[in-house]
Amino acid sequence: MVIEKVIVILIGLAGGLAVGSGFVAFLTVLGIIPRLTQLTKTASLIHIYEWAVILGAVCLGWIDLRNQSLHIEVSFISAIVGLLCGIFIGMLAAALTEVLNVIPILSKRIGLEKQLLTLLMAIVLGKIIGSLFQWLYFNNI
Repeated sequence: MVIEKVIVILIGLAGGLAVGSGFVAFLTVLGIIPRLTQLTKTASLIHIYEWAVILGAVCLGWIDLRNQSLHIEVSFISAIVGLLCGIFIGMLAAALTEVLNVIPILSKRIGLEKQLLTLLMAIVLGKIIGSLFQWLYFNNI
């Protein structure tokens, strides 16, 4: 019984470390925070941006794990969360456009130069279908 709990704890810790490391590597490779400070000319505030990302990930992860519910009017919270998610996705999209040349290089390396449009459409349609599935299935449970 104790061994099973230890194994579950180790698996959870390993999964959390893997996801956290991937998130940090993703933000580091794209250079979102330095690029954001460069575009907004607020390089002196880079530590505030970094702490905002860290605290946002930790606090929202903690809320998600505890299955908390906020007793506030839904439309007000939805508007704030939607705005913040939109800002993050917009910054992420801007950062991805700077490294988007990875896809043509990858298609050349794996020999799919002529199917580049098909590859891009597969990525786009996969994202759309996955998002719709998550929204329609998991939000109706």
